[in-house]
Amino acid sequence: MDTVSRIDAWAEAPSYEHYMGRWSRRIAAPFVDWLDPPAQADWLEVGCGTGALTEAVLAGAAPRSILAVDASDGFVAHARSTIRDGRTRFEVAGARRLPAADAAIDVVASALVLNFITDRPAALAEMQRVLRPDGLLGFYVWDYPGGGIGFIDAFWKAAADIDPRAAALDESRRFPFCTRFGLLALCRAAGLRAPVIEPIETQIVFRDFDTFWLPFTLGAGPAPGYCAGLADDHRAALKAHLARTLGTGGTVRFRARAWAVKAQRRS
Repeated sequence: MDTVSRIDAWAEAPSYEHYMGRWSRRIAAPFVDWLDPPAQADWLEVGCGTGALTEAVLAGAAPRSILAVDASDGFVAHARSTIRDGRTRFEVAGARRLPAADAAIDVVASALVLNFITDRPAALAEMQRVLRPDGLLGFYVWDYPGGGIGFIDAFWKAAADIDPRAAALDESRRFPFCTRFGLLALCRAAGLRAPVIEPIETQIVFRDFDTFWLPFTLGAGPAPGYCAGLADDHRAALKAHLARTLGTGGTVRFRARAWAVKAQRRS
């Protein structure tokens, strides 16, 4: 197993929720409002994770149904156990083989997933396959190249200071297309019609340094996966370097910016 595959760990739902799910929720609700989907629509959510976007759709979009899928058995089990709404159905499935018939879905959406899909053109083609004519496709990703997920950006900069080889694992390098123009190019290559791309911003606040550090020790996600795999002395050195950089005297604040995308299926 290569290093990237090892650190992209998507199994422990409570750990992921602590690391990223709670911040995804900060973007999910304004994303649904911005998407402006039709009421009583049939939705398919790709990469539902722990259910942040699912909950926002249920609360703000008046869906008729939501089929939410994820490749992780653990995430699907967690979402199924915590979201008890009769309009939802959760299944284990990958983005390149969605469990829906051709032209059966009104809205296909995903949150913080597309950058982790290795064959994005194939995934976008599959999403369009299941959309009805004039169906709506929407997703959001963090603005990694622009430092748009500040606490992760701080982690990787510190990790590279301790070990320069860590720089290659930084999501800002791994996902250079997560910019307005990169996403526009991706949409056009996929044949999506009338793509609209806008930023959604929020703040991420930790009450103290220890609260900031804890999620990185839990192993769920690229940065925590990297951190969990370090030798004890290396991990201690990284923690100390971050503490010097961020301070340990009180609240730790970061900005967060995601790029939200909406478009219609190709004709």
